[in-house]
Amino acid sequence: MKFFNLVQTTIFALCGAFFLSLSGAQAQQIPNHSDASQHEDVFDLARVPSIRFLTTSDFPPFNFEDAGGNLIGFNVDLAKALCAEIKVDCTMQAWPWAQLETAMKNGQGDAAIAGLAIDEANAAKYLFSRTYLKLPARFVGAQADLSEFEPTTITKEIGVREGSRHMDFLANYFPQLKLKPFENELAIFEALQNGELSFGFVDGMRASFWLNQTECCQFLGGPYFDSEYFGSGLAVAVSTDLPDVKRVINIGLRRLNEKGKFAELYLKWFPVGFY
Repeated sequence: MKFFNLVQTTIFALCGAFFLSLSGAQAQQIPNHSDASQHEDVFDLARVPSIRFLTTSDFPPFNFEDAGGNLIGFNVDLAKALCAEIKVDCTMQAWPWAQLETAMKNGQGDAAIAGLAIDEANAAKYLFSRTYLKLPARFVGAQADLSEFEPTTITKEIGVREGSRHMDFLANYFPQLKLKPFENELAIFEALQNGELSFGFVDGMRASFWLNQTECCQFLGGPYFDSEYFGSGLAVAVSTDLPDVKRVINIGLRRLNEKGKFAELYLKWFPVGFY
């Protein structure tokens, strides 16, 4: 796996959304949602000798089955790395998405690492670890000179999924732009590939896989983070009666970031990073 050089990023706020500026087409900004101002929680890890993780097998590239029926993915690797880091015995069991909540409720697992939404409804059912990965929106297109990309100057149509939060975001913050609705993001990617569309505004994670398979386009500008529009990201959902499990998971996630192990997993599964 090719590792890209990290570059310094500039973070600034605009209309309540955050933008990260990347310098260079090959540059990668590594996700790190640890708060450097906070010290590690002082806690006896021996109080949590094991963790039973639940996930699903239909959410690639986070958790899915390979051709041999083995459970793999970013979330699977992350859980394994986390347990190795905090020296806790862990198991991983896959459930159908529709049955995951019931399995947690019935005590079949201690924690779910499956992309459960961090919303008000789930906050009443689970304790959530800190966010380990956010899913920003990104502009994509064929423009070669990234240094000259400025969204407010785009005069051509921008492809967006009809009825999506991405469309709502652009309509709210960039009302001057011309939006062209598509049924789904695959249709946007095909239109870009065929030269029928110059720009798209899409989910960065999905776009990263497409960009890994095409030479026509690239990310333009930086990622847009806004929890109101694009969600709060991914975190581990823990049973409400297991606060100690949440604490050790947070400790493990922090250590993985500090030691660069989280970065290794990110670059393994997302060679074209979306941050």
